[in-house]
Amino acid sequence: MDTTTNLIRPITIKDLDVLFDIALESGPGFTSLPANRNLLAEKIRHSCSAMERDISSPKGESYLFVMEDAETDKVVGVCGIEAAVGLQMPFYHYRIGIVVHASRELEVHNTFETLYLCNDYTGCAEVCTLYLRPGARQNQNGSLLSKCRFMFMAQFKERFSKKVIAEMRGVSNDQGESPFWNGLGQHFFSMEFSQADYLTGTGNKVFIAELMPKHSIYIHLLPDFAKEAIGEVHDQTAPARKMLESEGFRYENYVDIFDGGPTLACKLDDIRAIRDSESLTALVQSDAPAAIINNRFLVSNTRLQEFRCLLVDASRDTGHIYLPERCLSQLHIRPGDQVRVAPLKP
Repeated sequence: MDTTTNLIRPITIKDLDVLFDIALESGPGFTSLPANRNLLAEKIRHSCSAMERDISSPKGESYLFVMEDAETDKVVGVCGIEAAVGLQMPFYHYRIGIVVHASRELEVHNTFETLYLCNDYTGCAEVCTLYLRPGARQNQNGSLLSKCRFMFMAQFKERFSKKVIAEMRGVSNDQGESPFWNGLGQHFFSMEFSQADYLTGTGNKVFIAELMPKHSIYIHLLPDFAKEAIGEVHDQTAPARKMLESEGFRYENYVDIFDGGPTLACKLDDIRAIRDSESLTALVQSDAPAAIINNRFLVSNTRLQEFRCLLVDASRDTGHIYLPERCLSQLHIRPGDQVRVAPLKP
């Protein structure tokens, strides 16, 4: 079995340089990572602070994790969790609704879809800030980077709201232009998509409430290129959407106000990796009995500040999982310690 696996750990301030490189590399539309060193440093400090505190209920904490390459120890990816969004500042979406215009006398009955600015997801937890560097997009690293968050949430449920959302990056071209923005947002904001996106990433959201239309927007009045982008994802985001849907997330007709990308949602306890995870005793692989289950598992330790998670081909039976010695070392555990375990796939 392969005993070399990339590792997930909490971010530290030492990761600032590579996080800034990732922010530049990810480009426009990746709102949660603005290319600003001071703001990124503040995000890292918020995450470290949340890891250091005893928390019994979510109050808007942020958590960031990085993926380390097993061979080089270099950071090749980042992901995050917001414990409860919208508690410190408004959290906006467009809700897609229906209005009916009818006249019995004229025998006319028309149904129209509309966009309505709302804060319906206030208080929900959010999985966010997922980015894997191009050279690492192999060997199911993307699955590990995304699903490690569910292992952390399963271990520390008290820190997160009972409903979880995921905002999917919407359609944009190589120049960072968004068709949805070009067809709608720019008429109200008088700025480029990249500038509005950057301002949101820096936490400056007051301008949204000040400049967004206060009434429903009729979708059929938008240009075709803008309508076609509603609820669609960026090409690079399609695998992430598919993975989240396999974990139980569903589109509920809410989209991003800038690029029209869909927001997916699921109850915390209904997320497949959380529901199927369990606490097992970790033992050395060489001690495994013959009649056991072999599978690819997500495995994490049960620590907070020293959280570690990896993806490994391993064996298990009732109450135990048998891991290569290298993996025990990566997880900072010893034989006999408890770990959280979930099959990689349903």
